[in-house]
Amino acid sequence: MSRSTYETLLDGITYIFLTLGAASMVLPFLWMISVSFRLPADQFSKNIIPNPVTFQNYVDLFKNLPNQAFLFLTLNSFKISILTVIGQVLTCAMAAFVFAIVKFKGRETLFALLLITLMIPSQVSLIPDFIIFKYLGWIGTQLPLIVPAFWGGAFGTFLLRQYFLTIPRDLVDAARMDGASLFDIFWRVYMPLSKPAVAALAIFTFKDAWNDLLHPLVYLPTDMQKTTLTVGLAFFQQQLQAGGKFTVLMAGAFLSILPLLAIFFFAQKQFIEGIALSGVRR
Repeated sequence: MSRSTYETLLDGITYIFLTLGAASMVLPFLWMISVSFRLPADQFSKNIIPNPVTFQNYVDLFKNLPNQAFLFLTLNSFKISILTVIGQVLTCAMAAFVFAIVKFKGRETLFALLLITLMIPSQVSLIPDFIIFKYLGWIGTQLPLIVPAFWGGAFGTFLLRQYFLTIPRDLVDAARMDGASLFDIFWRVYMPLSKPAVAALAIFTFKDAWNDLLHPLVYLPTDMQKTTLTVGLAFFQQQLQAGGKFTVLMAGAFLSILPLLAIFFFAQKQFIEGIALSGVRR
């Protein structure tokens, strides 16, 4: 067997495995979408294409959630997720800029300690955080879900620092000669050049905040006008399953992931570029 034939065969086998892997991840989403457009009597049908197609499940979804709860749940999730993205991007970018550009004693040690915190599960700090927020009187409000985002994060700092290291240092020296301050260099030079990495961090942060179920359950009441979409769907999951309305539940699940899909498709170029270049140092 020639070398070219061997490489072609190896590429073919690789593509087959990648296709099977992609199909295993896509099929559950296709099944969810299909069930959301089926009649309740056909919810366990093996056909991937619903016949007939109905939108009644989406109508029933809003009827099962009283007092426009679905609207409030969605708005709350958007509010918390967007503010979390703003807080994470700003604080992580400033910390990453310091670790990448500013030279000071103990910089590498502090950065190593920051990376160690990536191995600590967020559940470990849940009880101490709850005690602090209870002392501040924030339990029952959305503040415990928003304010910690402005404290920075290890992953976002690491991601942006690695990208900042790919930007030529000559730009810093040239800006310094023009009399620019560190903040001017950060805001006017590094941030505009780091849009792919910022977009990647924003997508990761939005996804985590949007899908978060544990923290809203701990800090927020069950009032449908204050909590998030994930909590609302979890509360009504048993009610819908008890009534045999899996089709309505799938309709709610599909609507809940639409914002994530839309954000990824609109920013996928910057997202992929940011991930690809964050580990490359010029």
